[in-house]
Parts: sequence; structure tokens; C-alpha cells
Amino acid sequence: MKNKLLLGTAAALVPCLTNAAGFQLNAQSATGLGRAFAGDAVMADSAAIVAKNSAAMAYIEQPTLSVGAIYIDSGIDVSNVSYTPMRGDTETFDDQSLDAGTLVPNVHYVHPIQGSKFTLGATVHSNFGTDVEFDDSFEADEFGGKTALSSINVGFAVAYELSEKINLGAGLDVIYGEGEIHRKNLLDVDADGFGLGANVGATYQVNENNRFGITYRYSPDIEVEGDITKGGVSADKMNVPLPDTLEFSGWHQLNEQWAFHYSLQWVNWSEFDSLTSDSYDDSIKEYQWKDAGHISVGGTYTMSKDIVLRAGYMYDISPTDELTSLSIPDVNRHWLTVGGTYNFTAASSVDIGVGFIIGESQDIDESLTTIPGTSSNITADVTADALLLGVQYQHRF
Repeated sequence: MKNKLLLGTAAALVPCLTNAAGFQLNAQSATGLGRAFAGDAVMADSAAIVAKNSAAMAYIEQPTLSVGAIYIDSGIDVSNVSYTPMRGDTETFDDQSLDAGTLVPNVHYVHPIQGSKFTLGATVHSNFGTDVEFDDSFEADEFGGKTALSSINVGFAVAYELSEKINLGAGLDVIYGEGEIHRKNLLDVDADGFGLGANVGATYQVNENNRFGITYRYSPDIEVEGDITKGGVSADKMNVPLPDTLEFSGWHQLNEQWAFHYSLQWVNWSEFDSLTSDSYDDSIKEYQWKDAGHISVGGTYTMSKDIVLRAGYMYDISPTDELTSLSIPDVNRHWLTVGGTYNFTAASSVDIGVGFIIGESQDIDESLTTIPGTSSNITADVTADALLLGVQYQHRF
């Protein structure tokens, strides 16, 4: 039977092959990918805005459907590995390359209610996902192992046009996730469940060429249920603290062809301190992360009524602090992205996006005590890179 666990749990315990810091996943739209998701809290250039800032849905004037997917080809390189087992001498291992390819679909719909100031929206996408397996020859299996994860996020939102300058929005997210995790003689989890999140947002339009947006997303501590085994002791529940996020964006139309946009996102990763269960005196896993986030800038060039081009850069900050872990070899990342839109007609268009993610190097120094008075240790250098290819079709009714 495949192990299953709630989205946040799986991502928190596995080697992270997602394409953002921590265990976030930026794969909501090809439109956003093309501009490195700069301006995400205010730009309504696709129906995917429902997954970012519900208030900005008010800028969409027609019922709009967006259907797409992003393919993520990601990898982690683990080098200079030195392993000291609980018993025995320190060993050095060959370099490890952990590669995974994942297709992440998304569907978004935004519907302005004619004759009113309300706009409704719905979205189905994935916020987290990974599929990682260390080679069987990797002897430090208490630090490596196998993990697979998939997730679905279903969201509903409403926007209200408070005035000509101000829009307000709010939404609910229902998240389901499943996965597989195995750490030999250390940890096995078989659990699944749902999490309920909420978000609020606002936009302010200075004039027709300048807008600002802000959105806050609340993520509660989630209790998952299932079979959990740590060191031979079983439990059926586990608590997972998930971080809140705050994002501010700006959009400025410089002239008829050029627009400039940017985003600053803060993630309350310090909430993600440890995984716990009432069945254990100590925590299941300690992380003690620090608050982090990203900053992104981008540009949009309207070449003609049929063709729009985009480009962007993002600096994505890792939340790992003094405690480092091979199970989440997270690093600071640099995003370089390009994309564009082709309008077939006034009602239909296709978007593409390409992203190159270049990770910095991170030193890992992790110890585990599985027998009182005895511990094992691993040190390594880690880098994480990815290639993202996105496409989406959009139709305006």
C-alpha cells in the first residue's frame, strides 16, 4: 500500500525537488512563469489570478477560462559526501544526482457578475509535488530513502469593487495530498487528509497605468491521520505547522508597449519549527526554519495586438537556518524566465513560459540519534536546479 500523507507533511520530510524555496511550488500558470511571477498580486493577465490575489479578479471584464500545465525537470546534486555511521569509521560516497520530471496541470475560471460589483473565481492546481529516490547503494539510508508526493488544491474566491480605485477579495482553499516516504529503521508514514486555508487581498489603482496589490494567505496547523511509525513506536496522528504568506506587487504601464512589474513575498517559515505527535515525548522531526520569501521583477512587451512577450528574474531565499538537513537540501535560487502570448482571436489565446532555476551551493551537516548515546552524521555540498516549461490555453466568453 502506498504511503499517503497530507501535502505539507510530505514536503516537509522529503528531499525537496520542488521549484521554490522551502516546499513551495510555483506552477500556477504559464503566464506567470514567463515573467518570473513578478506582479502576481496585481496583474490580471490570465484567469490564474484567482490562485494569487482574489481582489485582482475584479480587473477581468469577461468570463475567462484558463487551462494549462507546467512540466518541471528538476534535480539535486549531492557531492563531497562524508558519512559517519553509528558504528564504524567515516566513509566518503560517490556523488548523487536526484532527478525528477513532473507535469503539473492547472485550471482557473473567473466570472464577473454582470450588473454587480462582484466577481467569482475557482481554481484547481498543485502547490507542492515531488518524486525523489536515493540510489539503493546510498548507505546512509537514515538520511536518504524514497519519497513520492502529489497534491491537489481546490480554491474558491470572490472579489468586490469597493470603488473605482479599490478592490477587495477573499477566498478559501481545500488541499488534499498523498505521497510515499521511507527512512530505513527510522520513519514510515501512512496518512492522508485535507487542509483548509484562507486568503484575503486588496488592490489599489492610482490611475489606468499604475496599480498595486497585496494579499495575505493564512495556513493553519494541520493534524493528519494515518499510520505513523518512528523508531518502532506507532502513532495515528501528527501535527504539521504551515507558514502564512504575505505578498505585495506593483504594475506600471510605461507606454503603449512596455510594462514593468514586481513582487515582494514574505513567508512565515519560522512557524515551521517541528513535526509533532502526542504519541511521542519529543518531536518527530526538528527544522527550526527562519522567515524567508522572494523578490521578483519582470517586464511585458506588447509587440502587436496578437503577440505579447514577457521576461523576469526572481531571487528565492531558502528558509533553512542553523539546522540543515539532507531530507530538505534547500538552497537560495535564481530564476531566469521568458514567455509570451499569442492571440488567435479576440476570445482565445495561448501562453507559453520557460524558466531556468539556478541554485546556489548549500553545506549540509546533519546528525541523527537513533540509539541513546549513539549518533550518525552526514556532511555534503548540495545544489538544486530546474527547467520549467509551461503552456496554457485561455478562452474569454
